Amino acid sequence: MKESWATFGADLHLDLSAGRGLRAGLTEALREAARSGRLAPGTRLPSSRSLAADLRIARNTVAEAYAELVAEGWLTARQGSGTRVAERARPRRPAGAARVRRPARQGPAYSLLPGSPDLGAFPRAAWLTAARRALADAPNEAFGYAVDPRGRIELREALAGYLARARGVYADPDRIVLCAGFAHGLMLLAGVLRARRVREVAVEAYSLDIHRDLLARAGLRTRPIGVDVEGARTGELAAGPGAVLLTPAHQFPTGAALTPARRSAAVDWARTTGGLILEDDYDGEFRYDRLAVGALQGLDPDRVVYMGTASKSLAPGLRMGWMVVPPGLLDEVLAAKGAADWASSALDQLTLAQFITSGAYDRHVRGMRLRYRRRRDEVVAAVSGRVAVSGIAAGLHAVLDLPAGTERTALQSAAWQSLALQGLSAFRHPEAGLPPRDALVVGYGTPPDSAWTPTLAALSAVLP
Repeated sequence: MKESWATFGADLHLDLSAGRGLRAGLTEALREAARSGRLAPGTRLPSSRSLAADLRIARNTVAEAYAELVAEGWLTARQGSGTRVAERARPRRPAGAARVRRPARQGPAYSLLPGSPDLGAFPRAAWLTAARRALADAPNEAFGYAVDPRGRIELREALAGYLARARGVYADPDRIVLCAGFAHGLMLLAGVLRARRVREVAVEAYSLDIHRDLLARAGLRTRPIGVDVEGARTGELAAGPGAVLLTPAHQFPTGAALTPARRSAAVDWARTTGGLILEDDYDGEFRYDRLAVGALQGLDPDRVVYMGTASKSLAPGLRMGWMVVPPGLLDEVLAAKGAADWASSALDQLTLAQFITSGAYDRHVRGMRLRYRRRRDEVVAAVSGRVAVSGIAAGLHAVLDLPAGTERTALQSAAWQSLALQGLSAFRHPEAGLPPRDALVVGYGTPPDSAWTPTLAALSAVLP
């Protein structure tokens, strides 16, 4: 059977000069590609047979061009190694061209910024095992275009079982919608709320500005509600907002847990006004001195959108999140996601499903729980007698309360120590009616093990 041109070696783009003979044009094109650096030194060229077939010219023409360039020193040819661009060939710079210097990356030597897990602890071996099994078991249609905007059923079923067991969520797989992280899910919900003519969303007075900005870009105004040691003051919710965004299990960033009375107040508000609760359960698995409190969604699955993510438990680079959507909202969310779907790949979804169902996810979470608890204890010990640590023992960050008026000085000192650090004021809603509170938000999940000791020393040097 005649061999097809498509089975030959590596592709090589060449612009043969018009008006020249085939061999001369090919020789000059290869010479210029090597001289300019487009073909880097050491690049292996296609065999004369492959290139002749691609260009639809005689094989001898290619062989003669190669031989001429070998003689000139532009190419090398060795038995078993093929024909390559010679190491002496270097890119030609235009006359007078200035050398481009890339600025060296500069930044703090240490970081305690909140919001990130220890990326060095990602379970590479276990994830690879899950990926291999997922790939081996994947149906052929998983490699095609997605047809269900909710995401792969395998992951939705795995999540339904896990969330019900570990977080007390009422999670029917048909009501789980996969998304590319929390921000993607919030963007979809913001669009749905706007389409429902909602104009205002209540948010916690201390919260992430990127979430508030995302709501604002969707045309939604954010109204702050107070936060104290019992979590968000849900009794302040009124008839105005059509939804409220809460972090009930572990308020971000103050670290408080929403009390049962305030949980009930939030659900009562939603039932009375027809409002919607958006529950951000960003680190619900990580509790160190008490049993994990169940998700708020369990109190009323019809009025609460539960939102979770793998960003804290595994890694934000996975771009993996999920929403458990009330039945009355599901079609609108799916319509929004179908029109702007940039969720994670099907293979990543299948891998996470395998990772969960095999028990590897539970084992990883338990291991990280011990690691983060140990780090939190070390932070508390390092600052003992100097500042107070507020909030529950949970999650990947701690709040260090400072004397009034000293937050800015502490942050300046952190800069001198080459320590990336954030103050509580960075999370304060601009319209918050609360009195200013000076504190540092310490993300102890961020540093790698190799940098943990000097990072902790830098933090100690910052404190008054």
